[in-house]
Amino acid sequence: MLLFVLFLATCFLAYSNGANDNFKGVATLFGSKTTSYKVAIAWATLTTFLGSICSIFLAATLLKNFSGKGLVPDAIASAADFHLAVALGAGITVILATFTGFPISTTHGLTGALVGAGLVAIGSQVNFGALGSSFLLPLLVSPVLAIVLGSLLYGLFRTLRVTLGIKKEWCLCVGETQQVIPIPQPDATNLLKCVTTTDIAVDSLDRCTQRYTGKFLGVKSQQLINALHFFSAGTVSFARGLNDTPKIVSLLLVGQAFSVQWGMLAVGLGMAIGGLINAKKVAITMSQKITNMNAGQGFSANLVTAALVIAASRYGLPVSTTHVSVGSIFGGGLISRQANWQVFYQILLSWILTLPIAASISAGSYLLLHR
Repeated sequence: MLLFVLFLATCFLAYSNGANDNFKGVATLFGSKTTSYKVAIAWATLTTFLGSICSIFLAATLLKNFSGKGLVPDAIASAADFHLAVALGAGITVILATFTGFPISTTHGLTGALVGAGLVAIGSQVNFGALGSSFLLPLLVSPVLAIVLGSLLYGLFRTLRVTLGIKKEWCLCVGETQQVIPIPQPDATNLLKCVTTTDIAVDSLDRCTQRYTGKFLGVKSQQLINALHFFSAGTVSFARGLNDTPKIVSLLLVGQAFSVQWGMLAVGLGMAIGGLINAKKVAITMSQKITNMNAGQGFSANLVTAALVIAASRYGLPVSTTHVSVGSIFGGGLISRQANWQVFYQILLSWILTLPIAASISAGSYLLLHR
């Protein structure tokens, strides 16, 4: 029965992860108005699921790191009640953030949950040295590195665009407007009449779609950047599935109760369903509130995010796709001078609160299980 509840709790964590994280890879597609929300989330779901499947072969190190071994004694790290407390702590924290629209890190939530349950289980014997080098250091460094690289890469691409003579154009809104005007009539009250006129205006910045003009290597610049943008967004989502799936599946590795292959499939499906059903609020925050962006800025941010997350997965470093993605998008916003500092501060605060909230829920869950 405990193993069955552990399986359900892990699937709940996977669902929460998908709801909060799946759209982050394609946020730039929606934010730059390259495509609609429905197309973006469908592309994210497909590529994330492919990353989940490939994690069976490419991300074995993360399976070990997030099982709790090395952080607490193996006897506790192999117990189903410990894993259940961690799954509940991380899952509840992530779903709460999702409902409020804050893009937080599942990696951060899992780290806090491991510490919370570990402190209740063995007190100060938790290996804080391993926690700092293997968990906290990559989580702290990755967003800073993403901001720097996002700024540099977008600045480089913008300079290259200007050098090649590729220009940008804004939308021009042409349409009909209706105005109600009074028409005086002799010996009668004023009558109201609706008059239709043609109106031409430059729309507001938040509603306009920016386009690139000219050609590059014989291909229309806008078509080329759109294709590259879709590819980079798919790569980020693939990398996220590759990096996050083994972290969650590690909670199922209790003895020989669950196989890694079936665990990866179950977690991948849970993440896909969560993203399809509950991603909208986080999608708005990531796509529209951090900064206004165009396709070039989104493409640059995706390249940085994909490179850092794939490299981290390869070397077993538990970086957060959320931290990296937000950092790279914000870095591009710094160059374009459209970054929203207030929203960025709010996101930073949610990141700070993630660890203690997840640790508290996990610790409480572990206590209840033992009582």
